[in-house]
Amino acid sequence: MSSDNSDKKIIRMVNGIHDSSESRANANEATRTESSVCQFCFGTGTRLEPGEGTRGGIKGAVICECRRSDSGTRCLDAARIPPRFRECSFHNYYPKNDSQYFAHSFASRLVDEYPAVETGLLFMGSVGVGKTHLAIAVLKDLIEKKRVTCLFYESGSLLKAIQDSYNPVSQTSEMRVLAPVYQAEVLVLDELGATVPTNWVRDTMYQIINTRYNNKRLTIFTTNYLDEARAGAEENSDTADAKRRSRTFASERIQELTTLEERIGTPLRSRLYEMCKKVMIEGEDYRKRLEQRRFDSAKA
Repeated sequence: MSSDNSDKKIIRMVNGIHDSSESRANANEATRTESSVCQFCFGTGTRLEPGEGTRGGIKGAVICECRRSDSGTRCLDAARIPPRFRECSFHNYYPKNDSQYFAHSFASRLVDEYPAVETGLLFMGSVGVGKTHLAIAVLKDLIEKKRVTCLFYESGSLLKAIQDSYNPVSQTSEMRVLAPVYQAEVLVLDELGATVPTNWVRDTMYQIINTRYNNKRLTIFTTNYLDEARAGAEENSDTADAKRRSRTFASERIQELTTLEERIGTPLRSRLYEMCKKVMIEGEDYRKRLEQRRFDSAKA
């Protein structure tokens, strides 16, 4: 009998401990839930906007900032901005010369004036001068400040995605790849002209850009290629004739296409004159400066 009573006491103690633990867990869960609920809209997503001189002192219902923040984060994720460039902004772009200062000014002005903007930007310049940085800074500000649907694509990656869609085992289609590109209110197309300019590449890029041109969609481009050949790109006639007789002339000729028009074709370059304002950016490759600083700090 005494053994039975002892067992019952143990069972009651165990149950009591279990109930106490469960109560604490429920209380902690309730506390977490309460703290996670917005104190302004109480989880509804809308709040009342006060207004002077209005009936009852309430202007009306507006979207709460908590929902705006969540929406902005989702839009940034959907924009396909690469992780390396996620921190790019106007605040951490430091102009080193007049051309970089003016490029920063043109980019920030586009954000300020949007949507009353009819032309995009074409950032031209050598590598490492901040073209992609400024293009993404525009994208991020439009998303965060004006809730604009934006998209980033490196031109080579976009062409590769389209090619992959032709594979019979692919889980996607060409239209599924291109639909967001066509529909984005603002598109950044990075490294224009970087891909070897085959007929397919030129035709595909023309189709993409011309569709946005016809639909009056704002597009921002970056390219390392200029409208004039860089110094040293020209050859004397004897050297040129020798190359034409070479079996490797075709592949070498592709490497010689040093202007943007040669890379993307005359019809598409003509479209860009109307679609974008050309912004030349000059300067030293900042990546070389980083490497030099690393070297200097290692020596110290």
